[in-house]
Amino acid sequence: MKLLVICQHYTPEPFRLGDICEALVQKGHEVHVLTGLPNYPMGTIYEGYRHRERRNEKINGVSVHRCFTIPRRTGVFWRVLNYYSFSLSSTLYASRMKSDFDAVFVNQLSPVMMSRAGVHYCKKHRKKLVLYCLDLWPESLAAGGILKGSPIFALFKRVSQKIYRCADKIAITSKSFSKYFAENFGIHDTTYMPQYAESLFSDDACRKEPDEYIDLMFAGNVGVAQSVETIIHAAKLTEDVPNLRWHIVGEGTTLKDMVLLAEKFGLNRVIFHGRKPVEEMPRYYAMADAMLVTMKADPVFSLTLPGKIQSYMAAGKPILAAADGETLRVIEDADCGFACGSEDAERLAECVRAFVACDNKAQLGRNASSYYQENFTKDKFMTTLEALLNAQ
Repeated sequence: MKLLVICQHYTPEPFRLGDICEALVQKGHEVHVLTGLPNYPMGTIYEGYRHRERRNEKINGVSVHRCFTIPRRTGVFWRVLNYYSFSLSSTLYASRMKSDFDAVFVNQLSPVMMSRAGVHYCKKHRKKLVLYCLDLWPESLAAGGILKGSPIFALFKRVSQKIYRCADKIAITSKSFSKYFAENFGIHDTTYMPQYAESLFSDDACRKEPDEYIDLMFAGNVGVAQSVETIIHAAKLTEDVPNLRWHIVGEGTTLKDMVLLAEKFGLNRVIFHGRKPVEEMPRYYAMADAMLVTMKADPVFSLTLPGKIQSYMAAGKPILAAADGETLRVIEDADCGFACGSEDAERLAECVRAFVACDNKAQLGRNASSYYQENFTKDKFMTTLEALLNAQ
């Protein structure tokens, strides 16, 4: 097939879509990506893309066109400009594209308006639209502080409903999403297509050599949604545990605040490594005895399953979590660690103590790996995706 893929974010930004598109190319499909200028997560355009550079490029067989995008920077004002600049520029560009694509695949993160170019193209040329929902809208607005009864929320609910109902197929990353679509939009036909981990995350590549330390690691975006402050507070509560170290790998809008909080508490065993390229991450995973996932306490986040869960499991790592809903369910189903509710630093500290004391750490890691192989492999994902794109 000749496929048009649309998403505001793409390689070199830290998202899995690049791996998906390259896998489609390896399977014999022709893939064209319509995306924005890379600026996530820090909100500034990446070096090498700032002065109309590399607006068109070929990345591992994938043709990529980058539309005008105002960087995110910080604050609501810039976030709105970022969202709408890509939505408008990509829709304008798509309106000039030829009708020679067999199907359109929208990788829908936030905002839902990034899907508009795909909706416009498919309506104009009567093509199939497969929408992959990773962030629920308008629910994500509520998580950002917009009241559900407000005119803004009502407006974006209408926008979201219009976009979602234009899709021929909707794939979802979390089983909890299906109920949300049914109750809020009357959409009952969704396909569960959970994320997978890149092949470089494996038991062998990420295995830690035994030493005297217990190392816990958070890897990923450090933002409001991730509630990394829960980790810092738990580290303060477990200062008495000998040889316990905490690692934060990643960057984001709240990273500076987290560094300052750790300094305020005098936590010398909390180590900030900054953001690392995905190809280097197995080396960092290999430092860890267990991985950490924390989420802000919010109904929308309880419905989601962060993509880091798949990477942690593929690496065969036990997981310590302070999260609700889908994340909690998966960890309990897999029996691969210790978990408590979101933003509960005291309970997370108890989970850490339980992990340090337990005698079956290796078994928890094996459970994680087994659950990944049964539920989240790349082969399962690609088979489902191709079936959706091929379906009449």
